[in-house]
Amino acid sequence: MENYQYHIFSPYRVCPLGAHVDHQHGLVTGFAFDKGVDLWFTPTEDGSVHLKSLTFDGEVSFDVTKPSQVKEGNWGDYARGAKYALKKRFELTRGIEGVIRGSLPVGGLSSSAAVLTAYVMALAKANNITLSKMEVIKTASQAEREYIGLTNGILDQACIVLGEKDSLLFLDTDSEQYRIIKKNPRMPEFEIAIIFSGLTRSLVSSDYNLRVAECKTAAWNMMAYTGMPLKPFDKTYLRDIPKETYELTREKMPPRFARRAEHFYSEYKRVRKGVTAWETGNLALFGQLSFESCQSSIKNYECGSEELIAIYNIMRQCEGIYGGRFSGAGFKGACIALVDPSKKEQIREQITSEYLRMFPEYTDTFEIHFCKTDDGARFV
Repeated sequence: MENYQYHIFSPYRVCPLGAHVDHQHGLVTGFAFDKGVDLWFTPTEDGSVHLKSLTFDGEVSFDVTKPSQVKEGNWGDYARGAKYALKKRFELTRGIEGVIRGSLPVGGLSSSAAVLTAYVMALAKANNITLSKMEVIKTASQAEREYIGLTNGILDQACIVLGEKDSLLFLDTDSEQYRIIKKNPRMPEFEIAIIFSGLTRSLVSSDYNLRVAECKTAAWNMMAYTGMPLKPFDKTYLRDIPKETYELTREKMPPRFARRAEHFYSEYKRVRKGVTAWETGNLALFGQLSFESCQSSIKNYECGSEELIAIYNIMRQCEGIYGGRFSGAGFKGACIALVDPSKKEQIREQITSEYLRMFPEYTDTFEIHFCKTDDGARFV
């Protein structure tokens, strides 16, 4: 793409521990890895945006100087969302002309957050706007929440922007404090397996937003039962309520809300344990906690399609897999696993044969990829 002035690589992300808790201000972990979104672009002087995609059909055109258009329900919404979020704080006078490409199937890797991050960085560059890493994260997150319509936290964008090769991101989504923890020299080598079920999904139309509301309702239940003053629903988070309050009220509230809270508090504990395991080079324990996280996602958070649960069960029986879980929201999409690189081919063979025996209809769309950790979004 030598015709273009700039090239941004925005990686996909995986979250081995800290599932479904960022929207409740929980603790999370993550890796950026070496597959993602490439955006080649040149700034335009007249404010026009013209984009082509090597992944999706059609072209996208709009003007950054005009008010944000309504969503059109296509891949161009992500560029329009980046414009929308940036325009809240900055005057935009220059657009971009470019080409975007994704390197893996969409589903479970926060491809939408990777794309939004790339567009935010590109439009900022074109308009000589300097953003800190946290400002990139928050702008891309705001675009996803307010324009795209997904009530997520900052986990995805944080992994994509802050990730470092051979390092784990540990982020407190409440205080927004984070640490990049280098791989312990004693830790065995690992790679990340990305296992696509073959079933695609859209988060906005899945139960993702419903689960967020259920978590907040659980928090409201606990506050009401213990006489705490209620906050507005959008300012209510499980993180603000001590686990002791949950223990006092869990039997009183409807079981579905108690299960959502149980997942939050148990995941908080798993992340704490997992960070210590990572720091001490104990990949076996770190992986086991990731498996346990997925079990709680199935039982307490009640996500996971029949296909994803099948992959999870196969992974647990696979020699050479340290641990893993559903990736992303866990409604269709993909599973991720931390694997011993010397066992990759037997892992591929075992999962493929057992899964396709159960779901032959996905023979053409089921895929496994092996990836390595990588640095976060950057100009290449």
